[in-house]
Parts: sequence; structure tokens; C-alpha cells
Amino acid sequence: MTGIPDPTGNFARLMQLYLTLHSDHESGNVSAFTTHTVGSALSDAYYALSAGLNGLAGPLHGLANQECLGWIIMVKEKFGRVPTNEQLEKFAWETLNSGKVVPGYGHAVLRITDPRFDAFMAFGKKYCADDPVFQLVAKVFDVVPEVLKQVQKIKDPWPNVDAISGSLLHHFGMTEFDYYTVLFSISRALGVCSQLVISRGIQSAIVRPKSVTTEWIKKTVGAA
Repeated sequence: MTGIPDPTGNFARLMQLYLTLHSDHESGNVSAFTTHTVGSALSDAYYALSAGLNGLAGPLHGLANQECLGWIIMVKEKFGRVPTNEQLEKFAWETLNSGKVVPGYGHAVLRITDPRFDAFMAFGKKYCADDPVFQLVAKVFDVVPEVLKQVQKIKDPWPNVDAISGSLLHHFGMTEFDYYTVLFSISRALGVCSQLVISRGIQSAIVRPKSVTTEWIKKTVGAA
């Protein structure tokens, strides 16, 4: 159902990889955690999944790969081609100095290159090596982390999966960015629904977020 005309069969191979890599994230993200939270109230799995997938509408979650690919295409159009390492390094500094970020890099939690990024990179080098968009993604990976290492407040200079996944979809002709999140949803459903079954089977307790007092808030923001 997610296939497009591809006599080589490589898009099908990409979908196998894509759907596997995006199926779950150890419940440590908006969609997976929300699905688990709603399901913990013994809600129907459809309701729980629907709630979780609504989280994908945010630019920090399900729309992240669109943001990353949009930045890559913007850079390519700016230079009219794949820029040199020196040009890309200069542009990365200009981006940071203007108060912006390089999408897909500097994750708040990851402290290594996202293993899913590595898997997509290996796929791209095998099947998309001649694609200028993928070539630029690979070049950004070579250049940008070295720039970010010099920024003191950035603890993680490495890319996450969103920094590359969109470029592979784009290579196979899927250029309608809004559809990327649909593929993400299909994949995530596989993981979170499996977890719902396990949670129900082990009678996982209802999720109850921790509450704090007004005094705690004042102290935390330095207003006490």
C-alpha cells in the first residue's frame, strides 16, 4: 500500500528498513509515551493509538524529518549545487551565529550518532550514492558535527534519524512532505500497539504524572 513504481525493488527495501527503524523508540518519545499513557487507563487501543499519533503533528516530533530535508534542499538551492566542505562549514557557522540551529543535530538526549541514522546512511551509500540530496546529507554529517563540537552549550553534536530519513524518501520520488508523517504513523503503530498488548498482559499500572507545588515552581525559576 505504501509502494510507488520502482522496478528495482529498492523502494520496497527502504520501506522494510524505514518501518522497522521507526516502529518504536523505547517509549521515550511523544507518540509512544502518549499511546502508553492513554492505554494505561484501559482505553481502547484505537483511542490510545489515535492520541499518540496526534503527537506526530508537532514540528519537534513527526514533522522533524520534513524540517531537516527542507533545510538540506534550501542549502542545495542556495549554492546551486552540493557545496564544498569549506562553504558548508562557513554556512553552518552563519546559521548558528544567527540564532538558528542545524535541523537534526544537537539532540537533547542522544550522545552518539543515532544508530538509525547509521543504518539509513549505509542504505543510502548502497542505493542512492549518486543523488545530490543524499550527497549533501552525507557531507553535512562530515562537516557539521565538527562545527558543533566547538559550541560549548551543545552537548551532542551528532545527528538523529530525522537528519537523513527524508532524503531517502525524496530520492524515490516521494516529494510530498506531508506524507512523510503518514509513513511515520504506520511504522509507529506497529511498535506502540505491540507494547499495548504487553502492558495489558502484565497489568501495567495507570500512568500518573508527578505533581509539584507552587513553592517548588518558584524555587526552580529563582522567584522564591
